[in-house]
Amino acid sequence: LPSPIPQPLTQPVTPDLLVSPSSQDGDLGSECPEDRGNWTGRLDFLLSCIGYCVGLGNVWRFPYRAYTNGGGAFLVPYFIMLAICGIPIFFMELSLGQFSSLGPLAVWKISPLFKGVGMGTILIVSLVAIYYNMIIAYVLFYLFASLTSDLPWQHCGNWWNTELCLDHHVIKAGNSTLPVNISNTVSPSEEYWSRYVLHIQGSSGIGDPGRIRWNLCLCLLLSWTIVYLCILKGVKSSGKVVYFTATFPYLILLMLLVRGVTLEGAWKGIQFYLTPQFDHLLSSKVWIEAALQIFYSLGVGFGGLLTFASYNTFHQNIYRDTFIVTLGNAITSILAGFAIFSVLGYMSQELGVPVNQVAKAGPGLAFVVYPQAMTMLPLSPFWSFLFFFMLLTLGLDSQFAFMETIVTAVTDEFPYYLRPKKASFSAVICIALFLMGLILTTEGGMYWLVLLDDYSAGFGLMVVVITTCLVVTRVYGMKRFCRDIHMMLGFKPGPYFRACWMVLSPATMMALLVYNIVKYQPSEYGNYRFPTWAEVLGILMGVLSCLMIPVGMVAAVLQEEGTLWERVQQASRPAMDWGPSLEENRTGVYVASLAGSQSPKPLMVHMRKYGGITSYENTAMQVDREMEEEDEEESM
Repeated sequence: LPSPIPQPLTQPVTPDLLVSPSSQDGDLGSECPEDRGNWTGRLDFLLSCIGYCVGLGNVWRFPYRAYTNGGGAFLVPYFIMLAICGIPIFFMELSLGQFSSLGPLAVWKISPLFKGVGMGTILIVSLVAIYYNMIIAYVLFYLFASLTSDLPWQHCGNWWNTELCLDHHVIKAGNSTLPVNISNTVSPSEEYWSRYVLHIQGSSGIGDPGRIRWNLCLCLLLSWTIVYLCILKGVKSSGKVVYFTATFPYLILLMLLVRGVTLEGAWKGIQFYLTPQFDHLLSSKVWIEAALQIFYSLGVGFGGLLTFASYNTFHQNIYRDTFIVTLGNAITSILAGFAIFSVLGYMSQELGVPVNQVAKAGPGLAFVVYPQAMTMLPLSPFWSFLFFFMLLTLGLDSQFAFMETIVTAVTDEFPYYLRPKKASFSAVICIALFLMGLILTTEGGMYWLVLLDDYSAGFGLMVVVITTCLVVTRVYGMKRFCRDIHMMLGFKPGPYFRACWMVLSPATMMALLVYNIVKYQPSEYGNYRFPTWAEVLGILMGVLSCLMIPVGMVAAVLQEEGTLWERVQQASRPAMDWGPSLEENRTGVYVASLAGSQSPKPLMVHMRKYGGITSYENTAMQVDREMEEEDEEESM
């Protein structure tokens, strides 16, 4: 047997057990998924996916990537990459989850030899969840700091400011005809972030974390508490919270957009953001950046999509949902660019410097540049509060997905022990990840955050996605996979999806992986270069998730019997109980593989039991016929 876990489902029924347990087996088989729970509303799944994909990266990575890679011209490779490796992989993950109703670990019943891929996914997601919640903690810190009449990063002259601090209000009030040399100065918002919030001057580098910043530590505790309360009842509770967290950011984004576009000098920023420089399209870097942006912004490979889809009903139209979420995500990124760059244009006019001097990406944009721009607006605390509230809601639903992935993956492995205790198990995981994240709340915590951000989900994630793609198309087989989708949705994926799954997506991601390794650059934060041991630690984080794959293979092969090659072949075949989780959905090939089905004509029994033939069962019979014909052709 491929799995040593005590699950009545995985035990084939032997004659001496036929007397009574076989009927129990049948009952357990149909009870188990009810136990697991489903989405309660029709929009829960769609909104959860939108909330998960539309995250902080849409606001702080996309606009900056676009402007550094050819402005408006960047949209060409962006949409091409969305079509080649975004949409197909997204659809593949949703299909796997919905078809099997299993989390990212148990779904590898599809080919137990590759269960290590699931373990790699969980490792990556756990590392990301640790630092992602720290970013949410920073957002909470700024959110509370905005609840004043005067923003604390508005002026110099506080205890944390240095003599380099230069207040733009002072420049404006002074004689503006004199050019002010601002190249050696620092804005008050920059010093507030690095010297007050992070207190980074208390640490000499990554090896000297310094003391814990208690205010940050409390913010981190608060963000973990919020996340725990929202995932307490699994998808039943988080599915309701996303009605707010997935829709509200759009309202705020619209307000910030309208406010930004009506500012003086806004067009300068927008021009900067969108002016197409088509010569950029000739460099491979731009195409790679586009693919990376798609890859991280859709969240493929993290197991979140698979987890969410596993709570769907069997015939949910995920084909339609795929296009709604992926295109919605792209449009949000482009809109966010307008909101950000219109404000940067206004800021560059106020300061009298070109836009490229104020533009930044990542935390620098969210915690330094944008807050500084806010201080130039009337009613600045209000706009600042709105901006950080938007970041909070954007970050939270992505974090729900990470947590739901970890919890679902482990509870699906041990359903009889952990499913009844899901709330306590979620609490244990939240507490463990909070304790691991404590190093991020120290004075040198930012160095650790950069290290985690650079390495935890780098090449490890790509290896996971490439392997998944190859296993589904080559080992499990493209025909089988298309048949499963046919059974679930009533139609087969077209040539576009098949071409992408077979060749285009894996090839593109291989190119990404090679590019990442060849163009490897050591991490840095500002002018600080990381020491060699930190680099090695980072690379080990990435390698560890890849190493899970061979470890899983060894474990799977050891559980089989026979020669090495026979063991490998047995372990790569789908497990006995692979297939839809509910008995009424197990039509066609999958009927006979249910515990207790000893019937020579499984489909006839199935029809008698559930009455009549639905359109989906009609499909299943048709699929069966096609398979028999294929088998005959092969034998001839």
